[in-house]
Amino acid sequence: MGRLIDAATRIPVPGGKTIDEYVGRVNSGDERVSIAHMKAPAGWTEEPQTPSFAEFTLVLRGSVLVEQEGGTVEVRAGQAYVSEPGEKIRYSSGPEGAEYVAVCLPAFSPESANREA
Repeated sequence: MGRLIDAATRIPVPGGKTIDEYVGRVNSGDERVSIAHMKAPAGWTEEPQTPSFAEFTLVLRGSVLVEQEGGTVEVRAGQAYVSEPGEKIRYSSGPEGAEYVAVCLPAFSPESANREA
């Protein structure tokens, strides 16, 4: 049976980025998929990671920079990027910041992100 997700849960992260999870381990208890709305200020960056999940990133405003083995890809508003499990990547925001939606299959967890220290 279907269910309404009434609101997101804000997940605290350093560096000024906000994560509002609508579907996933934290907000809905779902381990199959996570869907989160992200906002990152200009100059935001995170540690490199080699996640064990696929991630689909849809940029709504600004741009997200994706560092990968073949170089850096700028994903602009209206574009999407798909990363595959086991692919080493690093996300950061463009000079105007970024607002985007991330979908992870299976659902995101800090452990499955495999972030570098």
